[in-house]
Amino acid sequence: MKEIVAVDIGGTHARFAIAEIKDGRVVSLGEATTLKCAEHASLALAWEAFGRSLGRPIPREAGIAVACPINGEVLKMTNNPWIIQPAQLGSRLKLDDFVLVNDFGAIGHAVAQVGPEYMNHLCGPDVDLPSEGTITILGPGTGLGVASLLRGEDGYHVIATEGGHMDFSPLDAVEDHILQALRERFRRVSVERIVSGPGLTNLYEVIAELQDRPITIKDNRTLWTTAMEGTDNLAAAALERFFLSLGAVAGDLALAHGAHGVVVAGGLGQRLANILPHSGFAERFIAKGRFETMMSEMPVKIITHPQPGLYGAAAAYASQTAGKQAETT
Repeated sequence: MKEIVAVDIGGTHARFAIAEIKDGRVVSLGEATTLKCAEHASLALAWEAFGRSLGRPIPREAGIAVACPINGEVLKMTNNPWIIQPAQLGSRLKLDDFVLVNDFGAIGHAVAQVGPEYMNHLCGPDVDLPSEGTITILGPGTGLGVASLLRGEDGYHVIATEGGHMDFSPLDAVEDHILQALRERFRRVSVERIVSGPGLTNLYEVIAELQDRPITIKDNRTLWTTAMEGTDNLAAAALERFFLSLGAVAGDLALAHGAHGVVVAGGLGQRLANILPHSGFAERFIAKGRFETMMSEMPVKIITHPQPGLYGAAAAYASQTAGKQAETT
């Protein structure tokens, strides 16, 4: 058994926890410490603050998930002034070893390792995810994260993608209008212009225009709350259109990946866990013409682990270091 630090760095918060790993898997994840990035000038200073709260020496190995692409000598995060230089992380954080992964890549590792108790049924057959083959993972949040998980006899592999930037494809007259209106704003309309947190505002504003109704809700957070409460018909219509589009995109990605199962992740996924099963998601997910029977037989889940980013960061370290050890033996 080995202790490591699991770190999940987003635009607003940095989360830390102590994880125990063994044989390439996470055995346990301790309680998370959440720090506001704006209150710490750098990752190193936030790391020191976590160390003080821990009250004992920090483990010298870590799995670190970062909300930006992992390439280049300098990582610049969206909505976070921290600059991360991978080549200097070891010395800055006093680490002997670490693994750095994209935040949604970490979600892929979490899906690979969490138990079935953290997988809520959404649609399709109520069975466990397949132990072999490809699983599509998508997570609406600030954008739309997309990854695929390939499971086989030799373990698993997580493939991070930019699937959220696929073109939006309308499926009815309302969505024809949505595409036309958003094209005037953005020129190119990707699926994350609709299937994301800010996407609900885009839908709400365009549907209001289509219905010749005033826009009364200006704040995105208020819009989400109002839509989920169902207290405003226009906001509720935008949310149902969001569900329809999420189902269509999830189905398209599953076809593109050759998937045998699908997982909806991300903060919005958890927030919507009790609503999605009763929406139009499933209808749109299976509406793939000649492949409707195949789609209807595919299990679709929502991951409900409270800290999938932290768990996934630890799992990424456990998996990759186990792989390195296997190569040297």
